Amino acid sequence: MGYCGLDCKKCNVYIATLNNDDVLRESEAKEWTRVFNREFTKDMMNCTGCEGDGEKVWLCKECKVRECAINKGVSVCNECKDYPCETIKSYM
Repeated sequence: MGYCGLDCKKCNVYIATLNNDDVLRESEAKEWTRVFNREFTKDMMNCTGCEGDGEKVWLCKECKVRECAINKGVSVCNECKDYPCETIKSYM
């Protein structure tokens, strides 16, 4: 589970990483390129989930919600005394 409440285990990039699935990585790279109007390659489609020190995909690596939760030491945003804050509101 991501800090924001999204289920990382349902993310195709996470699934592709766990299964070492280059076909799914390629498919996601094409989709992310379309959605984010930025070039992605299959080599960029690796993520071990929100928590921990493993590899993160661009979107999750730069996530302000993730950064905030880590800094505040909570496992999910709704554990924070400031919930719902402007950071999570802007994400929703």
